[in-house]
Amino acid sequence: MASPGIEVELLVKGHSDLGEVTPEIKASERETAVAIADLEWREMEGDDCGFHYGDGTNEAQDNDFPTVERSRLQEMLSLLGLETYQVQKLSLQDSLQISFDSMKNWAPQLPKDLPWHFLRKLQALNSEARNTTMVLDLPLDTRPAEKESQMEEEMMYWDPAEDIAADDIYSFSELPTPDTPVNPLDLLCALLLSADSFLQQEVMLKMSLCQFALPLVLPDSENHYHTFLLWALRGVVRTWWSQPPRGLGSFREDSVVLSRVPTFAFVRMDVSSNSKSQLLNAILSLGCWQWDCFWHRDLNLGTNPREIADGLVEISWFFPSGREDLDAFPEPMAFLNLRGDIGSHWLQFKFLTEVSSAVFILTDNISKKEYKLLYSLKESTTKYYFILSPYRGKRNTNLRFLNRLIPVLKIDHSHVLVKVSSTDSESFVKRIRAIVGSVARSPCRRVSVEDMAHAARKLGLRVDEDCEDCQKAKDRMERITRKIKDADAYRRDELRLQGDTGRKAAQVEREFCQLQWTPDPPEKHRAELRRRFLELRMQQNGQEPALGVQEFIAGISSPSPGERQYFLRWMEWGLARVGQPWLRQPSETLLTLRPKLGGTSDLSEPLWPEPLGVEHFLREMGQLYEAESCLVEAGRLPASQRRFAHFPGLAVELLLTGLPLELVDGGTLSVPVRWVTGLLKELHIHLDRRSRLVVLSSLGVPGTGKSTLLNTMFGLRFATGRSCSPRGAFMQLITVAEGFSQDLGCDHILVIDSGGLVGGASAGDRFELEVSLATLLLGLSNVTVVSLAETKDIPPAIVHAFLRLEKTGHMPNYQFVYQSLHDGAVPSPKPRDRRQLLDPPSDLSRAAAQMEKQGGGFRTLAGLAFCDPERQHIWHIPALWHGAPPMAAVSLGYSEAIFELKRCLLENIRNGLSNQNKNIQQLIELVRRL
Repeated sequence: MASPGIEVELLVKGHSDLGEVTPEIKASERETAVAIADLEWREMEGDDCGFHYGDGTNEAQDNDFPTVERSRLQEMLSLLGLETYQVQKLSLQDSLQISFDSMKNWAPQLPKDLPWHFLRKLQALNSEARNTTMVLDLPLDTRPAEKESQMEEEMMYWDPAEDIAADDIYSFSELPTPDTPVNPLDLLCALLLSADSFLQQEVMLKMSLCQFALPLVLPDSENHYHTFLLWALRGVVRTWWSQPPRGLGSFREDSVVLSRVPTFAFVRMDVSSNSKSQLLNAILSLGCWQWDCFWHRDLNLGTNPREIADGLVEISWFFPSGREDLDAFPEPMAFLNLRGDIGSHWLQFKFLTEVSSAVFILTDNISKKEYKLLYSLKESTTKYYFILSPYRGKRNTNLRFLNRLIPVLKIDHSHVLVKVSSTDSESFVKRIRAIVGSVARSPCRRVSVEDMAHAARKLGLRVDEDCEDCQKAKDRMERITRKIKDADAYRRDELRLQGDTGRKAAQVEREFCQLQWTPDPPEKHRAELRRRFLELRMQQNGQEPALGVQEFIAGISSPSPGERQYFLRWMEWGLARVGQPWLRQPSETLLTLRPKLGGTSDLSEPLWPEPLGVEHFLREMGQLYEAESCLVEAGRLPASQRRFAHFPGLAVELLLTGLPLELVDGGTLSVPVRWVTGLLKELHIHLDRRSRLVVLSSLGVPGTGKSTLLNTMFGLRFATGRSCSPRGAFMQLITVAEGFSQDLGCDHILVIDSGGLVGGASAGDRFELEVSLATLLLGLSNVTVVSLAETKDIPPAIVHAFLRLEKTGHMPNYQFVYQSLHDGAVPSPKPRDRRQLLDPPSDLSRAAAQMEKQGGGFRTLAGLAFCDPERQHIWHIPALWHGAPPMAAVSLGYSEAIFELKRCLLENIRNGLSNQNKNIQQLIELVRRL
C-alpha cells in the first residue's frame, strides 16, 4: 500500500495505486479528475509559478522518505525515554504511582523527564502542562560564549519566496538533542503512541478539563497507520445550555462522542503567513480574555519544528452557557485543526472534507500541485473558504486559480477572504464567526464523533475502538442495558437483594450492634434480633442472581484483563445514559435541593435521587456474599456449598485496576462488614508483603468539591459532576513506588471519599447515623481532609465525630479546606481568616459539646484538635474555574493550591504526623470494632 507520506507525488503523476490509500474513491475517477485539471492548467496563460515536478531525483528522494520518518519516530521515542513502552504500553496505574517527584514542584532537566512532567501536571489540571521547557543542570555562566554567539548567528527568518538548497532545508529539521526543547505536540503524540487505551482516555479527559484541544487523528509516521481516537474520547462529558426554538432552555449533559453538531475544519495549504491555531483560539474566545486552546507559534516553544506531529488532527468544541455576553455562538460547534499542509497529508484532509460543514483553507500561494488536489474535490458537498495573505503570495496566479476553482468547488467571491497584518484582527474574527454562524443556521452537515469514526473507517484509518476486547465488552454491556427501560423499576425487579429485605436486614443488624454497647442488654431481645436477622438473610440467600447480574459477573470474570477494564467503562457510560436522574437548574446544588426532597427520617428514603451505576451491581454481589456468609457463620449452610466465596477476589481485581469500591453501602447507609472484611483479606493476599497502608479520608457535605479535590490531587476516579453522585463512601488504592515506600513509611495509600454520607442533618435518626458513619471514617483514617464551602460551615455530624474520637485517644492528622464555589480568584487568606476556628465557639459547637457530655472545658473544634494555625491545618483553595463554564478552564491558582495541599499531606505521612501506618489485618480489626 502506498504511504500517505508520498501520496501527493503519486497523485501528481496519476498513479493508479492511489485508490488503495483512499478506497472510497475509484482510481479511474481520480485519474480523470487529475487529467482534466492538468489540461486546464496547460490552457492557462502565464505559467510562471516556478514549480517543477516529476524528475527522477525527486522521485528517489520521495521513495526514501518513509525510511527517514521511521528513524525520526524511533529517535523521538528514544529521546523521551518511551521506546520501552512500545510493546508493553504505559498504563494508567504506572502514571499514578506516588514517588519522590510527587512531593516537589520540579522542572524537567532532560527530555526523558518530559513525559512524566506532562502527566503529573495534567493530573493536577495545571494549565502549564504543555510547557516543555527544560532547566539544564549546567549553569548559564558556564556555557561557552562562542556557542551562544553561534546560536544567535543561526537564528534567521525563512522567506518562502527564496530558493533554498536541500541541504539547508534539512539543517532546519535536525532532531532535538538533549539540550533542545521538544515541541509540545511531538511530546503529546509520542506519549499517546506509548500509552494503553485507558491512559489515553485519562489524558483526554484531563486535557478537556484544561480546555486544551484534543487529538482526534493520531499520526504514526513509523507505520503510516493513522489512528482515529474514538475510544480515547468517550470519557469526555460536557454540559452546556440548550435552547430549543420554542420553549424554555435548560442545561444538557452528554458525551462529546454522541452529540451531533456543525463541524468546521481549518487547514493550511503549502505556506500561510496567518496562524490557523491563533485564529481558532480567537474564534472560540469572546471578549478580552483569550484561552490558548490550540498550541500556536507565538507560545513558548511554539516555533520549534514538529518532528512526528505533522498529520495530527485536533478537535475542540464551543459550548454555550446561555449568556449572550459570553457566548460566541448560540449552539455547540466542533472545530478541527490539521497540523501540517494538506499536500503532505491528503488522507487526513480528505477525511476532513467528508465530516465538515465547511473547510477554511489558509494559504499564501495556490500552485499547480494544490490546484490539482482541490480539483479532485469537485464532487464534494462541503463548503470551502480561502483565507489568503497577499504580501507573501503571488497575486495574479492566485486569482487565476481561484477563478478556475469557483465552479469546481461551488464557491463565489464571498468565500475568499484576505487577511493582512494591517487588517483589524477583531473585525476579521467577527467576520469568520459570522460565516460560521451562517453555515450553522443553514441546512448543513451535522456529525458526532461516532459519525466521524464511520467516515474514518471508509478511508482506511484505524479506529482504536475496533479491537476485539473492546467490541466483546461493548456487546456484553448492551445485553444488560437494553433491558433497562426505567432505572427504578430495574433496581426493584433485578437488584432484588437491595430492596426491602436488604434494608430491613441492615436495620436489624444496626440495632443488634448498638445493643452490644448497652449495659446488661435483655438476652431475649438479643435472641429475637438474631432470629429476625438470620431469617432475612435466608430469604436473600434463597434468591438467584438476576440475569443482568449474572451477565455482569461474567463480564468482570473475563480471563482477559483488557476486556474486564473495557467492560467496566462501557457499563459506566451505558448505565449513565439509561439511568440518568432528572436534570436540575444551573443555580441548584445538592445543598439547596435537599429541603425540597423532604425532611423524612426514614433511613430507607434517599436524600436525593441516586443514579443507577456499576456500584449497584457490585452492591448486589456484596449482598449475595453477606447473606451466604451469615448462614455459614450460624451453621445454617455448609461451607462446602458456598457459591459466592470468590466474589471478593473479583472485586479486588477491579480495585487494583483503579475502580473505586463501596465501603459504606449507599442504599442502607450501613457497613456490610463481612463483605468489606472479605475485600480486605483478598487485598492482603494480592499485595503480599507490600501491605503497609496509610488511610486518607475526605469528609464534607456534597457539593463542596471534595471528590474533585481528591481526583485532582491523586488522579482518582471518584464520582463528580452535575449528575447526583452515589451516596455511599468509596475507597480507591494508590501504589507507592518501591523506591519511595521505605522513606514514606507505607506501600499504599487507601483513599476514602465520604460521597453523600454527610448530608448536613442536625437532628433525628439520620443525624445519629451520619455521626456514626463520620466517626467510622475518622477512626479508620491516618489523615483526614474536611472540605468546607463556607467559613463556618462545619457539618454537625463531623463536629460530633471529632468529639467522640477524642474519647478514644485516636485523632487523625487533619486539614480543613475552605473552597470557593464561585468563579474568579479567591484573595490570599489573611491571618485572621486562618484563626477563625480558634474564635469563640459557635452555638453549634456548644450544643455538640453538651450532647457529647464535653462540658465547659471545650472551646472550639480547633481547640479540641490542637490546631496550630501556623502549621497549615487550614487551607483556602481558589475557585476551580477560571472564567464561566462550560468554556472555562481550571484555574492555575486552584491547581497550584491542590499541589501544595498534596505535598503537605505526604510530608505529614513521611514525618509520622499521621499516626502509625496500618497493615491490612489491623484495618480489618478496626472495621469490626468501629
